[in-house]
Amino acid sequence: MFRMWAKIWKENRLVRDMVVCNDDPKETRTQKVFSALDKVCMDFDLSKPIWLDSTVIEFKKHSRARFTQDNFIDSIDFDFLEIRMIEED
Repeated sequence: MFRMWAKIWKENRLVRDMVVCNDDPKETRTQKVFSALDKVCMDFDLSKPIWLDSTVIEFKKHSRARFTQDNFIDSIDFDFLEIRMIEED
């Protein structure tokens, strides 16, 4: 079971969150992360964030990443979007 928790934070408060599950055994971990992030962006009505080098390093090291205004082309009305792995096979 693959589960990723996505949270939107504004002024140190959790504004919105969701958990995305993916059980497709054919997909790699990277594919599951990208498809889960696509679902999060669609549900939260956000543009897809850009994976900066620092974001990739943080995700590889801690299985979580924060997407701030620097990661988005459009302006955002929150401080950051955080994704965190909560379960994976």
